[in-house]
Amino acid sequence: MTGEPAPTATGIPGAGRDRIWTVPNLLSFLRLLGVPLFLYLLLVVQSDGWALVVLAVSAITDWADGKLARLLNQYSRLGELLDPAADRLYILAALVGFVVRGFIPWWVAVLIIGRDVVLAATLPILRRYGYTALPVHYLGKAATFCLLYGLPFLLLGQSTSGTVLGQVCLPIAYAFIAWGTLMYLWAGAIYLGQVGWIVRHCPPAPQRRS
Repeated sequence: MTGEPAPTATGIPGAGRDRIWTVPNLLSFLRLLGVPLFLYLLLVVQSDGWALVVLAVSAITDWADGKLARLLNQYSRLGELLDPAADRLYILAALVGFVVRGFIPWWVAVLIIGRDVVLAATLPILRRYGYTALPVHYLGKAATFCLLYGLPFLLLGQSTSGTVLGQVCLPIAYAFIAWGTLMYLWAGAIYLGQVGWIVRHCPPAPQRRS
């Protein structure tokens, strides 16, 4: 990381960034509400068609809330937290559900979920240096994009296996998930490198007196 600029923390103060009721935040709230619905449809009633609809809507709204935040100038601190949280919850829910249904091997889920567990363990270190989180970089966004689009293709391919549609969807799904997993791990390694840079170069934040 020598010669690279110091990572910046999220939540930089700015006009209107404390807003809660924005269109992008509303979409993120709706996405969060869809997580338990998706798991119910996938695992309890095994209605794969409706589960696919929920997963596809999540992927579309993930793209839409970012677009709307830029178009409407409705960036907010809450949105910076809600959007990646919704992404990770959908990925986690889909991975667990697909392992239970036998759509993917367990070790794929362990790799992706394990990466998030390791990064979550760095949060206390970041707080010690005055950071709440680090910004998501483009590699992480690309990895999330691949996973959020690969998982619906996998569900569609599995629910139509034995048909021409299934034969088309499954290779696309496996390609998205393979590339998404590799980039997800790579992005995690970069994130850990940024944490290491902070530990080496930044002074600890002053402790607040009670």
